[in-house]
Amino acid sequence: MQDCRKFFINGKWVLPREANDLAVENPATEQPIAVISEGTTTDADNAVIAARHAFTEYGQTTRETRLALLENLLSIYMKRYEEMVQAIHLEMGAPIDFARNEQADCGRGHLQSTIDALKHYAFEQTIENSTIIKEPIGVCGLITPWNWPINQAACKVAPALATGCTMVLKPSEIAPLSAHLFAEMINEAGFPPGVFNLVNGSGTGVGKALAEHPHIDMISFTGSTRAGIAVAKAAADSVKRVTQELGGKSPNILLEDADFNRSIKKGIFMCMENTGQSCNAPTRMLIPHSRYQEAQVLAQEYVKIVTVDNPKKPGRHLGPLASHAQYQKVQQLIQGAINEGATLIAGGPGKPEGFETGHYAKPTIFANVDNSMTIAREEVFGPVLVLIPYNDEEEAIEIANNTAYGLSAYIQTGDIERGKHIARKLRAGMVRINHAPHSYNIPFGGYKQSGIGREWGKYGFEDYLEIKAISI
Repeated sequence: MQDCRKFFINGKWVLPREANDLAVENPATEQPIAVISEGTTTDADNAVIAARHAFTEYGQTTRETRLALLENLLSIYMKRYEEMVQAIHLEMGAPIDFARNEQADCGRGHLQSTIDALKHYAFEQTIENSTIIKEPIGVCGLITPWNWPINQAACKVAPALATGCTMVLKPSEIAPLSAHLFAEMINEAGFPPGVFNLVNGSGTGVGKALAEHPHIDMISFTGSTRAGIAVAKAAADSVKRVTQELGGKSPNILLEDADFNRSIKKGIFMCMENTGQSCNAPTRMLIPHSRYQEAQVLAQEYVKIVTVDNPKKPGRHLGPLASHAQYQKVQQLIQGAINEGATLIAGGPGKPEGFETGHYAKPTIFANVDNSMTIAREEVFGPVLVLIPYNDEEEAIEIANNTAYGLSAYIQTGDIERGKHIARKLRAGMVRINHAPHSYNIPFGGYKQSGIGREWGKYGFEDYLEIKAISI
């Protein structure tokens, strides 16, 4: 049982002002594995004061100073990499190989891409008689979710450190162990006291306090669209910058000339990896009417490969959902789809056989889904895929765009030029043709209710900078 009740404020591990313990559960066993403290407005305020004081000097540091610190942090991260693997494995119930090869690698990837970007980033340029300078925005409040915990922490913390900002991180109280470990690494790397601070707590407690705080200059939030709206409203009175990476309901368009065996197999895997708990998961598979029956048969066959198993075991399988609340939400949406008339062709309600303990869900696929159904419109955040038929290319584009979200989209085709043509018509921040990989150097973010701003690589620097023009 790990004791993580202390917060990291001004370069020291300190106890909260008020004792308010919260158990952290392993979702695979439903047993407590750690205890944290839920912070208060006072704890958040102390962290902001430390960050504001530290910004006076850190905001003036040179590129070379910040590079050396980040490179040291990356070296420490790699030395303690297996500790990060175990933290994510426990707090999320992530299968051990997935935690090692995918989840923990995000921390490495974002630190490396940030270092690469910082080496060449243009903080100054000359336009006519003016020097245009990009300066750190100031103190940042960073609020991160539980589904990709170190990914979200690293892709916010790294660019903030690189651009000269100071910060307060509030990780999810559901999966806080990786952030606690990351704070240890940042401290070990030698960043000055107050540059990085960590306070645990709820979104309605510490999260709201950071969003409202008059001495925070920018809020970066990742989570649900509903929570993102609340953060933006809380931040409005102090007119601070708000960036958000929110929900998604990503379409995956299979054109008639696609390799259906590969496309459907890969589409199922990408939808259900991380137990479906990814905002950019391709959860709506759009299939031409002429091949709809064929697609259902293939989907029923390939979903059998997607197994659920103990996350301690090596291999490519699904673990549990991250919490009991998430399990209940997924079950309600599955049952709701059945009630609305969708045809269940794999999985369904309840837990897989042999997994009565733990928040496990069945890999589930629905056919005969209309885009107006709840299961096609709400973000499930579980291993659930819907198959939606379409008549022609124009209707496929219309269905793909007919969503409140616009994070990502996928196109499967044998004609790359046609795929690029369709990609330009999709209202999404990221389009992947034939399941192309997404580099750590490429911007990540979306349109509409999927958020505001972009993260990753040099594109992640922009929201942490103010622009000043000096004219002579």
